[in-house]
Amino acid sequence: MYKGTSASAGIGIGKAVIVEEAQLVITRQAVNNVEEEVQRFKGALDETIKATEKLAEDLATRVGEKEAEIMQGHMMLLADPMLTGEIENSVRNDGVNSEYAIENVCNMGDELMQQRATDMRDIKTRMQQMLMGIQSVDISSLPEGSIIVAKDLTPSMTAGINPANVTGIVTELGGKTSHSAILARALEIPAVAAVTGFMDGVRDGDQVVLDGSTGEVYVNPDQAVTADYEEKRKQFLAEKKELEQYIGKPSVTKDGVQVEIVANIGKPEAVDKVIQYDGEGIGLFRTEFLFM
Repeated sequence: MYKGTSASAGIGIGKAVIVEEAQLVITRQAVNNVEEEVQRFKGALDETIKATEKLAEDLATRVGEKEAEIMQGHMMLLADPMLTGEIENSVRNDGVNSEYAIENVCNMGDELMQQRATDMRDIKTRMQQMLMGIQSVDISSLPEGSIIVAKDLTPSMTAGINPANVTGIVTELGGKTSHSAILARALEIPAVAAVTGFMDGVRDGDQVVLDGSTGEVYVNPDQAVTADYEEKRKQFLAEKKELEQYIGKPSVTKDGVQVEIVANIGKPEAVDKVIQYDGEGIGLFRTEFLFM
């Protein structure tokens, strides 16, 4: 049994699908025509923005506007003239290829880069893949009953998951507050993060059982363990369904104390979800999203 951090509640049972991105080898190369190279970078940037926009739109439709803001944040970074200008300046002033300029600029240690390290790694890799003609791993069409196993999942990879086919996620890195964990919870996919050394002990097709609430993960467990967790999954889904009966009823404890149920939102449109789940008001409105 492996132990990690609870990232998204629920029981996942299925076959392991190991997801590994190709390691990019970025080398410094001198370019003869810097203006041509800048145009090459701009073309890749435009394509990356279009692909990110498509991901955001898809996520907004399938999950919600709030979750789509993670990918919209990537679009803002990609459109940041300070970032793109630095990359263009690196190409022009240093006479280097775009892939190397991106690597150089995105690995700089300024405050913005440090605060958004995961997002920066994601957009950096995707721009470089676009320039090098390398296709990113497509996890949108995995077979039904898949448990995704990865070193880490970038937000863009998690956003492409089809929850109808993915019954769980296990990663060696990440945590409860990472963007991939936030998206896993929004997609209602059980997930366990920070499982040290997990990829060394699992192969494609292995039976994996995970408990997203306790952080426990099993590889090829015996029949008794599998049966136990199948029962736990039934109970989890039944309890979740049972909660729906409280929609429309007063929020009152058994001893008669009235409790106000309010929600945190980031956009006015999120009020629809609050009403759907019988919320009584708004506790926090994150106005910075509306402002931006």
